[in-house]
Amino acid sequence: MSVCRRCRVTGRVQGVFFRDSTRRKALELGLCGSAVNMPDGSVEVLVCGEPEAVSQLCTWLWEGPPMARVESVTCAELPPLDLEGFSIG
Repeated sequence: MSVCRRCRVTGRVQGVFFRDSTRRKALELGLCGSAVNMPDGSVEVLVCGEPEAVSQLCTWLWEGPPMARVESVTCAELPPLDLEGFSIG
């Protein structure tokens, strides 16, 4: 069973390798999705996969890479999506 979530991560999350680190962590967990910089300075993460792995990534988003300073992570459940790979944009 696959689940999907869309998360918005705020704080110092642009220009600190947040998207690439998220992609590497997601692929390590066997997840699909994307991480995109938003105009307001946040990063939007779309992630789909096994429920436990998705939960692990959502928890990791609070940590991020060493130079990041995460202020908030808000996630919403989505209907299952048919995604392949993990892209950054």
